[in-house]
Amino acid sequence: MDFFDILTMIGGLSLFLFGMHQMGAYLEKFAGGSLKMLLGKLTSRKVMGFITGAAVTAVIQSSSATTVMVVGFVNSGLLSLKQAISVIMGANVGTTITSWILSLAGIDGGNFFTKMLKPTSFTPILALVGIILIMAAKSEKKKDIGMILLGFSVLMFGMDIMSGAVAGLKDVPEFQQLFVMFTNPILGVLAGAALTAIIQSSSASVGILQALSVTGSITYGAAIPIIMGQNIGTTVTAMLSSVGTNRNARRAAVVHLLFNIIGTTVLLAAFMGANAVLDFAFVDLAIDHSGIAIVHTAFNLLCTAILLPCTGLLEKLAYKVLPEEKTPDQIAILDERLLHTPAVAIARSLEVSETMARISMDALKTAMYAVENYDPKVAAAVRETEDEVDQYEDMLGTYLVKLSSQELSAHDSLATAKMLHLINDFERISDHAVNVVESAEEMKNKGLQFSEAAKAELAVLTAAVNEIMDLSLDAFLKSDVGLASAVEPLEEVIDTLKDQLRTRHILRLQKGECTIELGFVWSDLLTSLERVADHCSNIAGCIIEMSHDSLGVHGYLDSVKAGSETFTKAYDAYAQKYSLM
Repeated sequence: MDFFDILTMIGGLSLFLFGMHQMGAYLEKFAGGSLKMLLGKLTSRKVMGFITGAAVTAVIQSSSATTVMVVGFVNSGLLSLKQAISVIMGANVGTTITSWILSLAGIDGGNFFTKMLKPTSFTPILALVGIILIMAAKSEKKKDIGMILLGFSVLMFGMDIMSGAVAGLKDVPEFQQLFVMFTNPILGVLAGAALTAIIQSSSASVGILQALSVTGSITYGAAIPIIMGQNIGTTVTAMLSSVGTNRNARRAAVVHLLFNIIGTTVLLAAFMGANAVLDFAFVDLAIDHSGIAIVHTAFNLLCTAILLPCTGLLEKLAYKVLPEEKTPDQIAILDERLLHTPAVAIARSLEVSETMARISMDALKTAMYAVENYDPKVAAAVRETEDEVDQYEDMLGTYLVKLSSQELSAHDSLATAKMLHLINDFERISDHAVNVVESAEEMKNKGLQFSEAAKAELAVLTAAVNEIMDLSLDAFLKSDVGLASAVEPLEEVIDTLKDQLRTRHILRLQKGECTIELGFVWSDLLTSLERVADHCSNIAGCIIEMSHDSLGVHGYLDSVKAGSETFTKAYDAYAQKYSLM
């Protein structure tokens, strides 16, 4: 093996790792909605959690990605620690699918069918289909499928190049001696763990071991400890991911580590003990691609069989390693680890934006109550709520911008844009709540009071604004286009009401029934309430346009205001309901 073989090996390894990354990333993107559905079906049953973990990992081809997701889910409160344990065990079994796919490279035979099973035969076809889909397909889903096929093809070509480059190592005595050294189980475990920790993928490190196996220098005795160590090394990704999370999420990462350490210790001790007594003949035989896949699968299945009934014990051990603090951690509302699973991140963002919507509209209702029943504590509560809504907007806005930079499906991209569009309206409603409170404070401090006629008129406008907020909030929470359609006619009625109330106030001024000073407060209140209705109209328009997969809110509002029989009937009904006596 000369210098140029080394360059070829590095190139093959690079293609292999790149192909695995691309295939996994686009599989995860393509299956985002399915991942959410699978996680929604999780129950406290161990077997269901195990199957879910195995299925998700088999789909995205990375146990590291699955365990990072699980840490994020536990951190965000989507999963309990008990549920997470069985999912993590399933992830360890699901990742063995990759080694079986890679073992196809070791198929040998002379007939056409056998030759077609070899990756070097069928991956060019997959690569061709993939590049056609990427370049010609209009559907984003089809383009994603193309990237998956191309990623898989690059992975297999990289594997073939790497195997060819290292084939010459079989004649290098030092290389043979290296793997004789790894027959020491401790060194083998450490080597496997170190390699996997560096590249942060047990699937990739198993693939590299399979490529090296073509030299014929790796025996079962050397490979078994290395494979066991690879399972320990893959826990590094989850451990790093748990930094900065709450205590329960860190326990999930600890469970992943404990599961693999305990499994490796027990099974390695059992294997070495049995070999000492029975002297297995296969230990000194050279291992091949399929032999590595068999060992990898058998190890993970045996680990799960031993430890799945002991999830309670693993949970207790995790609590021993990370005991409860006197002050429990606050659950993180939004976890950046979920960004790699957009469907779940969007669902979590939607929950937070729903909370934001409720508290901003409650703030406005509380502020309106303060106009007639001023209380400094109520005013302070409204201001605190407005600060809270500002924090929600900052947090959600930052999170959604980061989410929008991920590889998103068209549906997920639109959902992200929708929330970015809406949170500004929710925040502005809370701002107007503070404006209303400031008007109430001015009246209190200056001893001002509306006339009975003005109070009655304001009560009509307040009722209409309360209804439009309830309508737009329900439409948002339920994604109900019917409810959203009822908002714009009411908003038009509120605009008319505001004009009528201004006109009536001017008449009272002319008759000397009201003061200029009180008129300024009156005008500020009308403006704030009318603008709240405008924001409700924006929310409803966004919901309707989202149902048509677009965000042309202003275009929608213009078309509605152009007039229609349905709009006119709804407008007349609201105008009658909120008419001034």
